[in-house]
Amino acid sequence: MSERIITRNPNEICKLRKAGEVSARILCEVAAYVRPGITTKEIDDYARELFAREKCGNAFFGYGGYPGQLCISVNEEVVHGIGGPKVICDGDIVSLDAGAIVNGWYGDNALTVAVGHVSEEARRLLAVTEEALYRGIAQAKQGNNLADVCGAIEDFVKPFGFGIVRDYVGHGVGRHLHEDPAVPNFRPHYRLPHLKRGMILAIEPMITLGTWRVKVLDDQWTAVTADGSWAAHFEHTVAVGAHGGEILTERPRIALPEQLGITL
Repeated sequence: MSERIITRNPNEICKLRKAGEVSARILCEVAAYVRPGITTKEIDDYARELFAREKCGNAFFGYGGYPGQLCISVNEEVVHGIGGPKVICDGDIVSLDAGAIVNGWYGDNALTVAVGHVSEEARRLLAVTEEALYRGIAQAKQGNNLADVCGAIEDFVKPFGFGIVRDYVGHGVGRHLHEDPAVPNFRPHYRLPHLKRGMILAIEPMITLGTWRVKVLDDQWTAVTADGSWAAHFEHTVAVGAHGGEILTERPRIALPEQLGITL
């Protein structure tokens, strides 16, 4: 498996960083646009304007037939939600996943927004999921095994009793949106590769308030929790480094416990 994983040189990582910067900028602007009363189609239309402004390619639109500009997943929707007539309400949580292509290089990132007056349970879910992402990133260093990244996420999340989605995982990214290796958010029962400096990983914990099991709706895209529990999703594109992962989609954190008024 590890022989198929591409390592990138500093010049290539610089190009990936530019793609990551654009992806993060679009994601942050879309997140700031989300508010009660607008539809997910309005969010998608706004994202279209941002991609046009940036003069970059869209990593998601048309990918495998995907019809949206970005993934907009509300409450029990885990990932791959499509913009439409659904109205965002006060108290919702909205996961946004955006990817840009800049000069043939891909950036991929996601976050979950708390809309208005969100319950403490939902705020805790967001804080745990975002922190789990950073726990995984810290282990993305040369000499570690990929299992150290996956295990750091699982070890942090499990004590909270939350579900860790197993059907959707992180991945490599570079010249293509999805490259080797797969990056589970749990320790799998199969061998994982050792990490080398310059490997590029999209690390993306998807965590739920209930079951880890998901099902796909009739649109053949939107994945929801099997029990209707709410889900959060955070993601960064990361370069494996000597002492930890370098985030290529750098943006401010939005779910720090102290900002949400909760204690983990």
